Amino acid sequence: MLITEYRLDLIIQALRAILPLAHPADTTLRYFFQNERIGSNERALVAETVFGVLRHRLLLEHACAKLDATPRRMALAHLIRFGGYNLRELEPVLKRDEKDWLATVKAVKPADLPLPVQAELPEWLIEKMRASYSDEDILTLGVAMQQGAPLDIRVNTLLAKRDDVLQQLHDKKIEATPTPYSPVGIRLKEKIPLNKDVLFTEGKVEVQDEGSQLLGFLLAPRRNDMVVDFCAGAGGKTLMLSALMNSQGRLYAMDVSEKRLANLKPRLKRSGASNIQPMLIAHENDLKVKRLAGKIDRVLVDAPCSGLGTLRRNPDLKFRQSPGSLEELTQKQAAILASASRLLKKGGRLVYATCSILPEENQHIVQAFLAAHPDFVLRPAGEVLQQQKIALEMGDYLELRPHLHGTDGFFAAVLERV
Repeated sequence: MLITEYRLDLIIQALRAILPLAHPADTTLRYFFQNERIGSNERALVAETVFGVLRHRLLLEHACAKLDATPRRMALAHLIRFGGYNLRELEPVLKRDEKDWLATVKAVKPADLPLPVQAELPEWLIEKMRASYSDEDILTLGVAMQQGAPLDIRVNTLLAKRDDVLQQLHDKKIEATPTPYSPVGIRLKEKIPLNKDVLFTEGKVEVQDEGSQLLGFLLAPRRNDMVVDFCAGAGGKTLMLSALMNSQGRLYAMDVSEKRLANLKPRLKRSGASNIQPMLIAHENDLKVKRLAGKIDRVLVDAPCSGLGTLRRNPDLKFRQSPGSLEELTQKQAAILASASRLLKKGGRLVYATCSILPEENQHIVQAFLAAHPDFVLRPAGEVLQQQKIALEMGDYLELRPHLHGTDGFFAAVLERV
């Protein structure tokens, strides 16, 4: 798409609004689009450039080093370096000194840069990762997180079969393939506005990363179980659990956020699920939670976490988290896991999961919990997946990575009360 003064100005305005990172980038961008009357082509260009700048922010700042890393310079550096534009195409919108500078941006060699810039990860995060990753692994993971994520959808098996949905997508000339691990997932090559598609409006599909789908198979709820989704949010995993239960038994969708649970309502209506009971709780030790203690067969704890496994989708998170916020999260995670575990019957199963790649939110939380709760044991995630006929080699834990599995970075542990 031709870069005009108007289009460049839109990108700069959007970056001005987003780069302070006071709020999640996608939320700020949504407000920006609501306030500006922008055509769909321009929207796509602005969104792509803004998220591109966030993905490659450290390299772009490095390229602007001796000059100020203004939104204008960041935008131009991104367009020439990652946006597929050449100097000749950008020349009409350039100021006097910018052409020579952009030629130097184009010539930057990543191999000459420090690890944080190559991996596009802040220094504090690199230091944390070095406790359990080699520099080579950090770089591989960092580079994988700089790519955009595909669009994964989950087929709602209450209303449709995967093969039928694939056929319908192919009939519409939409490139789609079955996900390699989840038996109910489909991966779309292009990001399409799915919310207008009849498959979505009729409740036959939901947007859900394949890694997230695998959590449902680890929990493996049975038809007449009593199940709790402890941090249900807008209910993506709740809906999947209901489908696995064939909408039988009882499924509580608990969350502390009224707004998030309100977002579940329209999805619930579309899905055809009838066994879900949304439940607003004040905190993890709410009386409603205590009343169910010892009565539940299956509990999913998709804990609030740093989200650092989702940087392909949310590149701003690496700049919005800090060592301090991480410490707060790990305390919350330990408290939530301890509280949720009290719901389980003897012989019941709990899956603790995060979309983080840091051991302190993952293995460390689980190991500390097991040390304090001798009535719980760890079931190897690899064995549970095998029982579910999912061909994915894993050890004690489910650990997913974008460059190895094509999913977001996920962690899960299967705990059982003996």
